[in-house]
Amino acid sequence: MSQFLSLLRISAILARYGLDDLLHAIHLYRPMGWLTRLVPGARANAERPRGERLRLALQEMGPIYVKFGQILSTRRDLIPRDVAEELALLQDRVPPFPGAQARAMVEDALGQPVAEAFSSFDETPLASASIAQVHPATLPDGTEVVVKVVRPNMEASLRRDVDLLKSIARLAERYWHAAEHVHPSELVREFETFLLDELDMQREAANASLLRRNFEHSKELYIPAVYWPWCKQSIMVMERVSGIPVGDTEALRAAGVDLEKLAVMGVRLFYQQVFRDNLFHADMHPGNILVDATDPANPSYIALDFGIVASLTSKDLFYISENFLALFRRDYRRVAQLHIDAGWVPADTRIDELEAAVRTVGEPNFTRPLNEVSFGELLFKLFKVARRFDLAIQPQLVMLQKTLLNIEGLGRELHPSLDIWGVAKPELEQIMREKQGLEHVARDLREQLPLWLSQAPELPVLIRDYLRRAAQGELRTHITSEDLAQLRAEHASAHRRTLGVLTGGAVAIAGALLTGLQTGPWFVAGLSAPGLGLLTLATIILLRSLGRS
Repeated sequence: MSQFLSLLRISAILARYGLDDLLHAIHLYRPMGWLTRLVPGARANAERPRGERLRLALQEMGPIYVKFGQILSTRRDLIPRDVAEELALLQDRVPPFPGAQARAMVEDALGQPVAEAFSSFDETPLASASIAQVHPATLPDGTEVVVKVVRPNMEASLRRDVDLLKSIARLAERYWHAAEHVHPSELVREFETFLLDELDMQREAANASLLRRNFEHSKELYIPAVYWPWCKQSIMVMERVSGIPVGDTEALRAAGVDLEKLAVMGVRLFYQQVFRDNLFHADMHPGNILVDATDPANPSYIALDFGIVASLTSKDLFYISENFLALFRRDYRRVAQLHIDAGWVPADTRIDELEAAVRTVGEPNFTRPLNEVSFGELLFKLFKVARRFDLAIQPQLVMLQKTLLNIEGLGRELHPSLDIWGVAKPELEQIMREKQGLEHVARDLREQLPLWLSQAPELPVLIRDYLRRAAQGELRTHITSEDLAQLRAEHASAHRRTLGVLTGGAVAIAGALLTGLQTGPWFVAGLSAPGLGLLTLATIILLRSLGRS
């Protein structure tokens, strides 16, 4: 009954904003078509653009739907651009809940009166958003902080609304002809994951703490300190900071801030977060960024709100960085091969066709002035065209693309003639040189060495067991006739891959042992010179022996 009443309310709101085509697209809603004739304002709103009508409808539905619209705006690979851009305007300006209730929730979470936990606590919130609201306070030692409090009954409300969205998504997939392009259930699942993460203040505090450690010595980005003794699942206490909102360009100019320097810095910081640290703030809209203009000639950023922080798998990080470098160099063949190697497109994809598609997307960008090129837009178009080849894209990559668009938009707003490629290319190349250098590789090997040594005693037993089972005929391989053609086709490439893996493994293990020992008078850059000579000789012998097999 409650779901029916919620559906009725949503139907009325959709009808009010002239979105009744969505009602008719889902058969269950069709009997409610009469609402479009009874709900006031439907005719007046019908003249507004569709994206604006959807944004206004979501705002009226409530905080959960506002947040859903925000997440939906990031999926530009699934929804029309005009709708995505309009939904990106959704702000978390929702009415606050009573300050006395916030105080009671803080006391319940901390297990003590607010007067004991803080020397002051202001019941008037500084800001109120869809998930939580923020109150100023002072710690017993006089430190000024903010207390972020999750809205009351938020999880129950979330689960109720998400269950309703799941029902609507299933109906849409069954009856809506455009659903196969939008994937409603996938969007709702993604929304549920992000929102549940945002409800956990301990998780957000951990995100902030790690980002702060990554930029501990930076003069370009400041992350407020987290005060862990006061952090619980429903509340988080952080250092109170102040600055000029990055979107207020007039105030920044009035303060004498070097906007070009600020714009360049923003792009560089994004690439450092993604490719150096593999941990990036994925919700960097202007409302979450302040500027410290104390020294206008050397401004710095202050980041806020760490509910959505993302990282990539090691595999995706490698392939996305190589894709970026290949695009910078206009090597479209390399981009196509990377998509296949990464498993983002099926292994049987014709590389020449994918290369042509990538070239069609990339080449027009190089005919435009560099200050008009958007790498975020290029990445978006690349994802979109790759869908023709059954691209399997992960939400983290979409968040990366969305954050890149935000950063580029912010940079161009600060400095319209910003050459984003001119800033991004050398920054990424420098990061990759450092990550692929001998010192970085040697450090990784030293970190892995204890694990390898701990597993080494097991190898003789495993090898002996394998050989015993093979000698006794316990290992059997069954090959059907229809597999033979594929096996023949893959034999040569498999042999080459095995050769490469074994050779790389021999080099890595020997290098790790030499690196771990770090002995000898000629030890340079993590490896000894005599050791490298022996390692090279062993590798040549191994290659020759395998080449004869």
